Amino acid sequence: MNRIILLALAGHLLLAQNPQHRIVYREQGRFGGWPANHGIWSWGNEILAGFSAAWYLPRDAGRHQMDPDKPEEPRLARSLDGGQTWSIETPKSLLPPAQGGKPERPLTTPMDFTRPGFIMTIRFNDIHTGPSLLFYSNDKGKNWEGPFTFPLFGQKGVAARTDYIVKNAKECTVFLTASKQNGREGRPFAARTKDGGLTWEFLSFIGPEPAGFSIMPSSLKLRDGSILTTVRVKQDDDHNWIDGWVSKDEGRTWQAIGKLGDTGGKSGTPPSLIRLKDGRLCLTYASRNKPFPILARISNDEGKTWGDPITLRADAVAWDMGYLRSAVRPDGKVVSLYYYNDATMPERFIAATIWQPPANH
Repeated sequence: MNRIILLALAGHLLLAQNPQHRIVYREQGRFGGWPANHGIWSWGNEILAGFSAAWYLPRDAGRHQMDPDKPEEPRLARSLDGGQTWSIETPKSLLPPAQGGKPERPLTTPMDFTRPGFIMTIRFNDIHTGPSLLFYSNDKGKNWEGPFTFPLFGQKGVAARTDYIVKNAKECTVFLTASKQNGREGRPFAARTKDGGLTWEFLSFIGPEPAGFSIMPSSLKLRDGSILTTVRVKQDDDHNWIDGWVSKDEGRTWQAIGKLGDTGGKSGTPPSLIRLKDGRLCLTYASRNKPFPILARISNDEGKTWGDPITLRADAVAWDMGYLRSAVRPDGKVVSLYYYNDATMPERFIAATIWQPPANH
């Protein structure tokens, strides 16, 4: 009861009805983290999500409880039953060169973005400098091709996370983050290929260069053909939020639509934007202010207005959590993945919440 009162006082938040929380990955001595850095894909009740398996190390409470001198190894979590149970996969073909993977090389055979089972992930090496790497799979992530070199587009660095919209077999728009002019992170931009990834065209920056950062886009196509993208914004250590931007010319220019969610302190957290089965839009994210809730907002009008935040969960014991990626099941329920800690073990773990979006919200 006290927790519900706290939530009401903190922001008049609504509570999701009977959400189901599932453990996706939890391993002693390991730090499970950051699904938003990797990507999520689904085929009916089959859901695949990426995350990092770092190494747990107790540190100052203001830092990630992980060993920065050991690698964040890529992992995949796959569910065949709509998020109820999960298996963990460690394909060697997804390893970057620094972790024993194949050397990066140019892409010489075009990707087919509409091939059944096709998925793509673009991953940064460093959030401040240098290029990112591209991998793709034609069999739902069981085997991967790559890593392939990915352009810098004239920027000091490209810190890519996986966010793309497919138009046809050879054309795809990706949404990325570039280093700012001072080399710090970051500023979002859009790029496009029309030849299956052999060449890429820089389209535009999404908004002006920020004083803090604006990073980690999550995007989708609206019914009128416009693109809506949402980005994680840091103003300072205590004031952070999610911004929305709309492009009516396929990513060449952008119009701001305002703040869509408060993500709290500690640099905030990124958004995950999806379309529900009934056609409404849904934004999931986390707040790093107490009580550290996992949240969702729903739009009935293609992102013009948004309902009050819905609390999916609020029992974390520390700020170091979030980085959501969400997918929609055939029955209309949403499966939202994130990293979390509930004090039963010191290590962060990957969790999933299965929840039913309320009608007419």
